[in-house]
Amino acid sequence: MLALLDEARLALGEGDLGKAGQIYEQARQVEPENPELWVDIARLRFRRGEHLTAFDAADRALELDPNSASALLLRAQFTRDSHGAAESLSWFEAALLVDPSNPGAWADYAASLGDLGRYHDMLTALRRPDNDAANNPQMLYLQAVMAARAGDSLLAGSLLDRSGQVRRGVPGAIMLGAIIDLQQSNADSAADGLELLLGRQPENLRAGDLLAYALWMGGRDREIVARFEPRANDQGASPYLIMLVGRSLERMGERQRGIVYIKRALERQAEDLTLFANVTPTGVRAPTATLELRAAASTGDRQRLTSLASSFVRQDRYSGGVHGLAGDAALLDGELAGSLEHYEVAARVRRSWPLVRKMIYAFDAARYPDAADALLARALAGDPHNAAALLLLAQRSAQRSDWLRVALLLDTAIGLGAGHDLEVLELRVQAARELGQEAQANRYEAALNEARPGDFVAS
Repeated sequence: MLALLDEARLALGEGDLGKAGQIYEQARQVEPENPELWVDIARLRFRRGEHLTAFDAADRALELDPNSASALLLRAQFTRDSHGAAESLSWFEAALLVDPSNPGAWADYAASLGDLGRYHDMLTALRRPDNDAANNPQMLYLQAVMAARAGDSLLAGSLLDRSGQVRRGVPGAIMLGAIIDLQQSNADSAADGLELLLGRQPENLRAGDLLAYALWMGGRDREIVARFEPRANDQGASPYLIMLVGRSLERMGERQRGIVYIKRALERQAEDLTLFANVTPTGVRAPTATLELRAAASTGDRQRLTSLASSFVRQDRYSGGVHGLAGDAALLDGELAGSLEHYEVAARVRRSWPLVRKMIYAFDAARYPDAADALLARALAGDPHNAAALLLLAQRSAQRSDWLRVALLLDTAIGLGAGHDLEVLELRVQAARELGQEAQANRYEAALNEARPGDFVAS
């Protein structure tokens, strides 16, 4: 049994999912009630995009052994993705109670604490005497993340270098290295690192946006336009990238071309709904489904769009990503109940902010504002550093004239780096005026005027 598990794990490490599946099937014949086997099967199914059956396998592992450290850790990881860091903590703590010497579990637990802003607890977890944080690459990396969030770029760079994660080509570490370079005003170095990352992960949209920002900081406007203008015209482009392309054209003196992108960015930012975004490449059909549904949506052929979505769900009914795409198709077709059904399935796998935003939109459109409010509150409880969620809650609070709450929410968002967001600043000016705080209103209005594109947008 152990030999089979080792062989299957080796095949998994080499990316041969088919071979791994065959070996695990042999192992099931040998010892069908082995909880470690079911943990491995759950991980395999998840990598294949069979997310819902992966959860069934994880549940089976816990049924067979409620004290299995690996099964508890897997449940913690699944819970963090679907319900947020706050709800995952008890599962991580249960796993660590069973196996307190597992450095990987401590690192995941510490990362979850950091996501919740509990940095003191995070540091305590990382620096436990039995964790050897000074020599553990993952724990050094997490400390680098914490230092970067605190604005200590020198310490963050030192910890990241000691971790060796960038040299190993770990994508998150390369991204963090670029962020640290930008904190130190090394825009060209940041761009080099992000170019390396995009060479390996060309569909990494966050890395693409950050590269555009690094080029912007380096004054490389022509390079931004040459590289990112085609992507800015894509339906899945972020408002941030569209804005950068427009501002680069503006800075190059091509105002008429630039204004088109700036206006689009502001419109997209207000909508904040991205349909048919790239799906993580798990499952047989997910990447292809993304492209085909996006093409059908662009032509306005609603019948083909609905037919394609139904077909993809039939083929990959256990994939959260495919259900998310089907939800987009239903939303675009005005089928609010159907979109919410698919989104709920997708959220069982990963409750990302773009998905939550679309669910809130669907609840509002279906006239269930209380459900939308509850979903938004839950999202913020799981990710209190989400500036976009803070802004949305502030906007909803403004509709109820709860201006003190609006001010508190927006001040938190500004503290998290949203101080150049036009919507944040506009609403903060209004909140200050409603509260009779003219000095604050004038200060935020000055910041708004500095951030606003100006006459080019008004013309």
